[in-house]
Amino acid sequence: MTLSGFLAYSGALTLAAIIPGPQIVAIVAQALHAGYRKAAWMTAGMVVGDVLYLSSALAGLAYIAATFTTLLIVIKWAGVAYLCWLAYQFWSAPNSLQPQQESSTAGGVFGSGVLVTLGNPKSVLFYVSILPTVVDVNALSGTDIVLLLVTTALILTVAQYPFALAGARARMALTSPRAMLLMNRSAALCMGGAAVAIATRARD
Repeated sequence: MTLSGFLAYSGALTLAAIIPGPQIVAIVAQALHAGYRKAAWMTAGMVVGDVLYLSSALAGLAYIAATFTTLLIVIKWAGVAYLCWLAYQFWSAPNSLQPQQESSTAGGVFGSGVLVTLGNPKSVLFYVSILPTVVDVNALSGTDIVLLLVTTALILTVAQYPFALAGARARMALTSPRAMLLMNRSAALCMGGAAVAIATRARD
């Protein structure tokens, strides 16, 4: 892999990562509802989901996914359903920062982040479309592949974690019951919006 190809890929990924989309909206909504720790776990799951998509594209599974779309469609709609469920949970949440008896564990939130990414077709389409234009996939060595995977994880982590932190800070700044009600409802609407965004891209 040439240096120019690596820089082109890194630049394209950075631009794609900082453009607000369903994943960013979901991170902010999770941070508003449950704070930084849960949002950080969701973000980590999303990063892993992107790395899985990149791995699939590099392994040539993108062709299989394009030919046999049933599994991807099921994953997409599972992601939509999960976001809708989260929106309902956020909408009906207590208007208090006091600890709540939530069923979501760190592992559960991490898994939801993976699911949200896998349910967003924008992710796999990015890797399938950008890789052939900036690198010679057939000429990649094992070291090149590891470098691409690590670089992808680092760029997405640096680009997405600040959104979790910003959402958590906004949550801590608003502590009155009325503010909490507004924040929970806003988080619910954000999650619902993310579900709609993914659903409208998953009609094929």
